[in-house]
Amino acid sequence: MSSTHSSAKPRANAGGIGTMQERSLHASLKDWYARPDDRLEVHVDGFWVDIVRGDLLIEIQTRNFSSAKRKLAALTTDHRVRLVYPIAREKWIIRLAENGLDRLGRRKSPKRGSLMHVFEELVSIPELMARPNFSLEVLLIREEEVRRKQPGGRWRRKGWGTYDRKLIDVVGRVVLDSPSDICGLLPDGLPDPFTSRELAGALGESRRLAQKTAYCLRRMGAAEVAGKRGNALLYTTRREERGGGGRAAAGPGASRGAQGEGICFGAHG
Repeated sequence: MSSTHSSAKPRANAGGIGTMQERSLHASLKDWYARPDDRLEVHVDGFWVDIVRGDLLIEIQTRNFSSAKRKLAALTTDHRVRLVYPIAREKWIIRLAENGLDRLGRRKSPKRGSLMHVFEELVSIPELMARPNFSLEVLLIREEEVRRKQPGGRWRRKGWGTYDRKLIDVVGRVVLDSPSDICGLLPDGLPDPFTSRELAGALGESRRLAQKTAYCLRRMGAAEVAGKRGNALLYTTRREERGGGGRAAAGPGASRGAQGEGICFGAHG
């Protein structure tokens, strides 16, 4: 039997990030997403949930889907659950001195995130997309990444480590309800069957991301291995799964499907 009750206590268990411990991006997204009648920080079946909206449980995860895998699997047994994940469409990098106070500079990152980058995280929980109680909402955002000089920091960044992430704005959003919606993210003109190399070329992304995408499609039952071409696996999507692409979340703005990323802009929640 499921149980739900409100509590003002911060979360401190492995099921989520406590309100007193959460980073700026998580806190800002929760404030942006919440509606006046929502309940925040609610205890449900042994887990803390960010937002409860009627019978819908909403959990915001800014990274590391694997850490929420057990929680999401348990909650989707008896509840409708929506996982909200931000992708930086535009990122500004701010550098702070070691004292964390003095600002040394601000520059725009050349990297631009897209909906396809959701597979970097979805690879940890692809089976959940096949559950009728689960949905995934991707928010395309503008953010600031605050970096600070740290002893023993990553050598590729010459000792600079990520100190915080801050929300500037949400510029688009799409809800993915099913494996069919995930298939709708695949680019037009992709051959069927296809290899991960062909998928990477069609997407204009790395082979590694294409391999994660193919893996997710297989695990959620939207695609299967159709043989091999040389040493490369051939993947085919199930006919009934093609033509999805997600739906724009409620609110004004243009919407022409996930493939073109002309998704909902403006109002939230």
